[in-house]
Amino acid sequence: MSSQADSKIAHTDADHTLKREFTLWSSFAFAFAYISPIVALYGIFGLAYATAGPSFWWNFLIVFGGQLLVAFVFAECVSRWPIEGSVYQWASQLLGKGWGWMAGWLYMWTIVVAMATVAIGAGGFVGRVFNQDPLATAATLGGLAISKQVAIGLGILVLGTIANVTGRQVLKVLMTGSIIAEVLGSVGLGVLLLVGHRNNDFSVITSGFSTTNYLSLSGPFLVTMAFVGFSFVGFESAGSIAEEVQNPRETLPKAVILSLSIVALVVIFASLSIILSIPADIAANSADPVYDTLKFELGTGAAKFAEVLFTIGFLASFLALQTSASRIMWAFARDNALPAHKSISRLSKGQKQPIVALGIATIIGAIMMVLSQATPSFYTLMLNFTTGGFFLAFLFPVAGSFLAKVRKTWEPGPFNFGRGSFLVSTIALIWAVFMFFDISWPRPVYADARYLDFSVWIAAAGLIVVGSAIYWSLRSKMTSVNLDDIRSTEH
Repeated sequence: MSSQADSKIAHTDADHTLKREFTLWSSFAFAFAYISPIVALYGIFGLAYATAGPSFWWNFLIVFGGQLLVAFVFAECVSRWPIEGSVYQWASQLLGKGWGWMAGWLYMWTIVVAMATVAIGAGGFVGRVFNQDPLATAATLGGLAISKQVAIGLGILVLGTIANVTGRQVLKVLMTGSIIAEVLGSVGLGVLLLVGHRNNDFSVITSGFSTTNYLSLSGPFLVTMAFVGFSFVGFESAGSIAEEVQNPRETLPKAVILSLSIVALVVIFASLSIILSIPADIAANSADPVYDTLKFELGTGAAKFAEVLFTIGFLASFLALQTSASRIMWAFARDNALPAHKSISRLSKGQKQPIVALGIATIIGAIMMVLSQATPSFYTLMLNFTTGGFFLAFLFPVAGSFLAKVRKTWEPGPFNFGRGSFLVSTIALIWAVFMFFDISWPRPVYADARYLDFSVWIAAAGLIVVGSAIYWSLRSKMTSVNLDDIRSTEH
């Protein structure tokens, strides 16, 4: 964007100024917890292993390489525009308010859906740690049976809101603790398995490639690539808290790239150690090969310890998702870009937290969790849309970056790739388009509910239709933050 365009941005008053209390370490920890190696690995491993066998492991390397290019684009964007709201703000600055509004709208709903599904996952782990059957009924709401897993998840929603309102210091402590748990749970257990409990040769990770149709469009390798796409999203979240970070133009590009890179290294190593350690009978019969392998090889105590660490990973990821959801909602409201924007953009007086946005994100998440109990297909729709929603939202700023460089309107920030910037944006765009279509392709999976094969398209179409109506009703009133005001508070 040109400096002339920057000058048209509306004033930002003190009531809409956040506290800059995050450092490089805490912004990295935030993004690290958001991605979460434990969630990234445990969330997809059993399904991917059952679908494609051990050879699916190569997808971690491929998807990491593609996502690293997207992270490079986002690192350039956040260095140029360190504004709260990440994807929404970058797309707006690159190709205009309408483009950015739709990017942020899709991104906001993707995060809220992910927050709800991760809270449900965390509820299951908490239940198992305390020897509770997650699927057992905990309560009845209007004739609807609420499982213990969802009931605990609803409690996590409330506790997360309290932690967020309490202040950024609480978030920083919790995120740092999650990194310790992630390292112990992923790297530590991985080393133990590789050193003393290896059951398979390295050649096992190439065994699937000789299978007929393994690499076809509907073959297991590309299907599991779509699963692995979920493992490497969230690095952009460091930009969601940009106005709460000290020296953001220098700090945030590092946080974006480092969070993705370190999480990827942890996941690549931990997944390989599990694959090489899975006993044959567990590989053939288990629906939860990670837990069953740990229990068989290391004993019940170690498996229970791992579950505690897994729980911490899911809880930290949920908390980062909830924080990010509230920030993008607040960023929208500050720009008069949502109904009831005056209330939603309100900050608490002491901690300067977007308390109304937090409350709304929590309520919407709770409604989604209850609906998932009432209609199992709704939960399937939520799960399927989560990964596709991230990649669809990513397409907006990635395409914007590419077009800005084609049109020669791109002005780099302190962090940039110089002459290589156009090549990075070009390949990142090709990758993001490919991954979105791989994730959203309607493969015949749900024989009894064929419409669920179109989950990503159905959810995206619904959001785009509703979002377009809201945008057109508000567009004449929408403003943008004053970049000079943002710069004045950076240090």
